[in-house]
Amino acid sequence: MLKRITEKQIYHTILYFVFYAFVGWIYEVSLCIFEAKIGFVNRGFLWLPILPVYGFGSLLFIQLYRLRKKKLPVGSFDMMPVVIFLIILVSTTVVELITSYILEAAIGGWLWDYTGYFMNFEGRISLKTSLRFGLGGMAIIYILHPLLRRALYSAPIKVLRLLCIIFLTAVGIDLCFRVKYGSNFKQASAITYSIPSC
Repeated sequence: MLKRITEKQIYHTILYFVFYAFVGWIYEVSLCIFEAKIGFVNRGFLWLPILPVYGFGSLLFIQLYRLRKKKLPVGSFDMMPVVIFLIILVSTTVVELITSYILEAAIGGWLWDYTGYFMNFEGRISLKTSLRFGLGGMAIIYILHPLLRRALYSAPIKVLRLLCIIFLTAVGIDLCFRVKYGSNFKQASAITYSIPSC
């Protein structure tokens, strides 16, 4: 029997998506500033400071949240964190690969190029970035998500509803302007492909 989804759970899911899409944007911008040393670049195809692929990816692996309290003993060692790490690594790599093909079909290219990275596939995915996603996912499941979940569960439903309306309206307006005026995709992709491999 299917479990009934409450209004509050819908709001939580939307806000999880927005929060982690924003965290992904911070991560990408930080790479440009501190690793590539090319300064601030508004990453992604939206003007808002969010990267939807990180929101969708995070929604997939926060389903592993409950697993963190379970044990998978192998001798005296608990293998559950290792299993969770591997699931995150594989799932986010698959999401990134699929996203690259979707963006290529829709707008002619994707916003990253891992050509020259160790163990990369067509510049779309690489071992280094997959390991980063795995570690980042672990930080979300074991540190960030418990804090965010606690904050959202304690918030009044009116506040959650208002936040969702604000965020969805902002994204809708952004998408409308993108259709009419284009986006920062060309600028961001041009800068991305000039980043030296690390």
